[in-house]
Amino acid sequence: MKVIPASFEIQDDLDRQSLALRIEACGRICYKSEDKIDDESAGPFIEKILKHGHNSVAEMAVITIKVEFDSEKLAWQFYGCQPKFIQIDRLNKKELLITGSIRAYRELYRENSTIKLIKGITAFLFDRYPLFFKDIVTKRGLFPQTGVTVEKISLAEVEDLPIEQLARHRFLGVKFYTNRAVTHEIVRHRPCSFLQESQRYCRYSEDKFGSEVTFIKPMFFEEGSEEYKLWERAMAETEKIYLKLLKTSSPQAARTVLPNSCKTEIIVYANLLEWLHIFRLRVTPAAEPSMREVMIPLLAEFTQRFPALFEGVRS
Repeated sequence: MKVIPASFEIQDDLDRQSLALRIEACGRICYKSEDKIDDESAGPFIEKILKHGHNSVAEMAVITIKVEFDSEKLAWQFYGCQPKFIQIDRLNKKELLITGSIRAYRELYRENSTIKLIKGITAFLFDRYPLFFKDIVTKRGLFPQTGVTVEKISLAEVEDLPIEQLARHRFLGVKFYTNRAVTHEIVRHRPCSFLQESQRYCRYSEDKFGSEVTFIKPMFFEEGSEEYKLWERAMAETEKIYLKLLKTSSPQAARTVLPNSCKTEIIVYANLLEWLHIFRLRVTPAAEPSMREVMIPLLAEFTQRFPALFEGVRS
């Protein structure tokens, strides 16, 4: 049995990696298979998850583009599709600023493959990121669309956008090491994307988990108190039962005895506007104490990076 404090990591390193590396690193958290990452593993991993329809993994990377068009009709055809899960800003009469995840762009094309603006966007993305689109499009069907010009916007350029556009188009991922009571609450924030360590697949009796169950230290009980000792005893007994069940049962069967105190890892990926909403709900005195434990220091880091957006939020 292992007990650790709750913590978080803002995924700055992944923001500087390729989209493929980002998606693989996030996707492998579900199975805790990060040990399988090497220089050649991203491509096969992504092809497999897309083939099997594990679309949530494809939400873990976004692309921001500027689309220029020569006819208002093209823009209205695009709006008429009611694009889902995509941030759109009208820059002027001839330009759109668009941010979407790999999943959002894939589904936009699959559902609206005859719309000229969407074909132009997909042709651009297919040319630059064939790994993510080669299973649903062919070059033959994506000849360049006359009257549509697409340009990739870098992360640095996104961060130079006016504050209103920055809030919608800048996405940040945070990995939390917390208990399952906290994750039950945080997944209620629907506009976010989530990937979480899966007790269905993780077998905590394996060496890579130290052959033990890890729990998050409860902030409700002072270490050494009678309440803490009762909690510690309950967790130790639970671990014994879980490990015993694993000898004759699958992880998905044995996990039924695991409590909310179990440590889990979850990636939360959202734009700054949604993070602002999260902080306004989750750092107040009325919020769940274990949630405040991670959200208050996280808000401090966000405020340091983007003061114009977050300095008004109070815990």
